[in-house]
Amino acid sequence: MVCQTIKVGSECAFMTKKGCGFNGGSCHTIIEKCEGCNKIIDCETGQYCKVYPEPASKWLSGNCPTATHIKREIKEATQKINPLKASKRSSKH
Repeated sequence: MVCQTIKVGSECAFMTKKGCGFNGGSCHTIIEKCEGCNKIIDCETGQYCKVYPEPASKWLSGNCPTATHIKREIKEATQKINPLKASKRSSKH
């Protein structure tokens, strides 16, 4: 349904006919770690995330999964090779 509390006019999964069904009855404002993200919207009552109603909870276990301002590092896993097994394999050919 369309939000009637904070993000007026935008679609919200928590909005019901009885009002906002999210914990506390409304979305929570962004935190400092969210600054610079492209998913922030400005409302009369503050800045809010388009995706998550409580952005602080997404930063508890590390980085926010939808943060657009953070560069993710991809680590390549190198496989350890046992030299004894490698020499046996090469001698079979």
